[in-house]
Amino acid sequence: MKPDQVRIAVKAAGVNFPDILMVEGKYQVKPELPFTPGLEVAGTVMECGAEVTHIKPGQRVLSFARRGGGYASEIVLPGAIVTPFPDSIDFTTAAAFPVAYGTAHFALDYRGHLKKGETLLVLGAAGGVGLAAIEIGKLMGARVIAAAGGADKLAVCREHGADEVIDYRNEDLRDRVKSLTDGKGVDVVFDPVGGSAFEQSVRCIGWEGRILVIGFASGDIPKVAANMILVKNFSVIGVVFGEHSWRYPQSSRERLMSLLPAVVDGRLKPRVWKTFPLDQAPAALAEISGRRVIGKVILTT
Repeated sequence: MKPDQVRIAVKAAGVNFPDILMVEGKYQVKPELPFTPGLEVAGTVMECGAEVTHIKPGQRVLSFARRGGGYASEIVLPGAIVTPFPDSIDFTTAAAFPVAYGTAHFALDYRGHLKKGETLLVLGAAGGVGLAAIEIGKLMGARVIAAAGGADKLAVCREHGADEVIDYRNEDLRDRVKSLTDGKGVDVVFDPVGGSAFEQSVRCIGWEGRILVIGFASGDIPKVAANMILVKNFSVIGVVFGEHSWRYPQSSRERLMSLLPAVVDGRLKPRVWKTFPLDQAPAALAEISGRRVIGKVILTT
């Protein structure tokens, strides 16, 4: 272990859609083979390198793991990105936090510059990162419109603070957004879906709006006509929290630490849909692949 690293006994690991893409060799970051999936963990510190001073052995910590490795009983990570969390948060909840809430806050605050009073449209809103975006958006003072497929998913979006909901199985996204915004369109779109949902969001983004490209859960990478960007003066902004965290780990650790008090007092409520034992990781991935999940899936050791 290097002087700047930390060894963690993993108690819980978050399961995310990018894990599936990494297994299939389709993710933007392609790890060297063989590799272990798992982009976020919670556990206890076993050992700290000599250069790590902000945590100590025995402490409860959570962390993002850009290169994977979380589906394991132990993991070694750069100490700068490892974040302590209080005893009032259990390991399962902590493991549901780094990727979803880190991505949502990084996207809306750092990349999207969401302002109080603006209108935010969250696509794929019933997933882990979508629900986090709803909650972060409300925390930042935005009006939040959540789009998902099916009444059960939309009910959960309401529970997490959405002001308005759109069922894009049965409603036209563009027309509904236009109706909800008096024809003005939304200020910010949070899009982890891609595909046709992105294409529709281009047609309901407002003047000088920002479309945040989080990922492509639909499996379809969309294209946007440059003339549409010109006519509405809007921005299409890439959001890669993992790479940012690897380049600026202390910044990401401080971001997560700034959000943890809101978990403690209940303003942010990570939703764990189901847990699986570590040896049932394939079954957990199948649940996400089958789009049955509302919130997060967690592996426990």
